[in-house]
Amino acid sequence: MRRAGALVIGASSAIGIAIARTLARDGASVVGVSIEPFVHPDFLSLLQADCSQPDEVDRVVSAAFDALGSIDIVVLAAASMPVASAATTTDELWHKALGATLDSAFFVVRAALPHLRRGAAIVAVSSSNARVTVPGIPGYAAAKAGLEGLVRQLAVEYGPAGIRVNAVAPGMIGSSELPGVTEGYPLGRTGTPEDVAEAVAFLASDRSTFITGAVLPVDGGLTIGSPAAWLRPDLRQRWQ
Repeated sequence: MRRAGALVIGASSAIGIAIARTLARDGASVVGVSIEPFVHPDFLSLLQADCSQPDEVDRVVSAAFDALGSIDIVVLAAASMPVASAATTTDELWHKALGATLDSAFFVVRAALPHLRRGAAIVAVSSSNARVTVPGIPGYAAAKAGLEGLVRQLAVEYGPAGIRVNAVAPGMIGSSELPGVTEGYPLGRTGTPEDVAEAVAFLASDRSTFITGAVLPVDGGLTIGSPAAWLRPDLRQRWQ
């Protein structure tokens, strides 16, 4: 049986590596793309490119197709989170946030679409910050919210071609050691890259063939609870 070919953008992040490992475990061959060079055994090959630049995207998508023989799964996990208030966010920081997350997603999908056949799956890595955010990340929050809009648009346009497009929206990943950070999570912990990877693998698999245009929270319940539940001592006691 032919192995599925997967293209993972943002491959050098902890989440990108976990996604590659999980897809490979499930039988896929994985080509990764990162803005910086790196080496990792879970990838069939690794390509270096700035995916906010269309010419570079065209080059690496073509190279990925040649290496894989087919592209059946596209994972959009590239992102940048500059920290600055709206007033102090420079043009450079704004474009960096949108370029890394939103521009890269659009350019990669546009370049990959001619290679995608019926049954292909696109999965974007969004964030809980697309809906509930914190001060200091206007570019990141806007980019992730735009990414979810792009997911819905693509799902509508390419559903008739048998191409599914979904997203996962992680909460805080890998920060359980910070004091008090788990108090807003009904499950009592923050997430791991593997939590995100398993959700991506599900949405990329034949186990989710009737799901498209969805954003799956992978946040331990963070976005369903009222802040009062952990800010008010009386309510916090009920949670414990």
